[in-house]
Amino acid sequence: MGAGALALSGAPAAAATPRSPDHFTLPPATDAIVPFRVVIDPTAISRLRQRLALTRWPEKETVDDWSQGVPLATMQDFTAYWRDHYDMTRLARRMNAFPQFRTRIDGLGIHFIHVRSKHANATPIILTHGWPGSVVEFLKIIGPLTDPEAHGGNAEDAFHVVIPSLPGFGFSDKPTEKGWGLQRIAKAWATLMTRLGYSHYLAQGGDWGAGVTTWMAKQHAPGLSGVHLNLPIFFPPPIEGKPTPEEEASIAQLVAFNNDKSAYAKLMATRPQTIGYALTDSPVGQAAWIYEKFGEWTDTKHRPEDELTRDEMLDNIMLYWLTETAASSARLYAESFFSDFSPQKLDIPVGVTVFPGELFRALKIWGDRMYSKLAYWNEVPKGGHFAAFEQPEIFVQEMRLARTKLL
Repeated sequence: MGAGALALSGAPAAAATPRSPDHFTLPPATDAIVPFRVVIDPTAISRLRQRLALTRWPEKETVDDWSQGVPLATMQDFTAYWRDHYDMTRLARRMNAFPQFRTRIDGLGIHFIHVRSKHANATPIILTHGWPGSVVEFLKIIGPLTDPEAHGGNAEDAFHVVIPSLPGFGFSDKPTEKGWGLQRIAKAWATLMTRLGYSHYLAQGGDWGAGVTTWMAKQHAPGLSGVHLNLPIFFPPPIEGKPTPEEEASIAQLVAFNNDKSAYAKLMATRPQTIGYALTDSPVGQAAWIYEKFGEWTDTKHRPEDELTRDEMLDNIMLYWLTETAASSARLYAESFFSDFSPQKLDIPVGVTVFPGELFRALKIWGDRMYSKLAYWNEVPKGGHFAAFEQPEIFVQEMRLARTKLL
């Protein structure tokens, strides 16, 4: 079972069609903006449960920590919850609670959530996810951003929110040729915002989303007034002279990540097709590949359930599993990891929020060297790599504060 049993529909009556008993294709996209809904065929659920029940497990790790990956007992417990307790229809309900659409840009169908605030003067913002995230990361912040008065804010805090799925992720089309790297995606996002009628807007991102957002700023996307990053791309950092002790500490974090924790990225950057076979065939393999990152990259010391519920993590994992996007999402690493994902000097207003559980601690001195219009910089007390997912209240507050400096 894969996306095979996933039925996807748009309006009017744009239903997915099967290529085989186990696979459905997305409805073709056009230049029009077509409403979209997710419908999961019950067969998908039964076949997934069968696969989970038939999992062939490896032996236990030879260490008593996460240094060899997700511990066997932890993964078995997580899988048992997925199989026996997780509501397999939850993802569809959560996503269908928001307006979703598909449109063709540069030959590729792009899926996105678009929620307009009731406040006419709201600030448009495009939010971009990364890997192993998805639009699911942002579902908890849509309400507070678009309807701030109902969530402790004021009318002037309101945003119109656009959340696209990266090409090869979720319900966006999978590229069938090389060339869909960060620079091309940035241009596609600019086209999307223009198509939606936004003449002035902000862009935000972390992980791959930071890369896309950075390139939108570098390209001076029409209408882009400023950007916010929760992972400024400072690797290697812009060092001048002898590094300060603070710089040396952050550089040590980057070196440690490269030496001990970056194998996943190098594998996907060099062999996305090979890893795709394993992850597309095994739901537990796909889940472990993602759950490990929730354990390592959240601000939880390998206890992601301290900040994210199992249901929330499984919503994200289900999106990858049902759409069979293990290989296609990995190809973004092949396109951009060794090239486009690099520091860029920017000359439009930039805001940065540093979360303490991030892969490394970004320093303002580096931001001052790279961003000639660094308008906002703040270090918050908690949160990690999945900022909006882990700490939605802090993330929303940061968006409100940064907005006043970026416009």
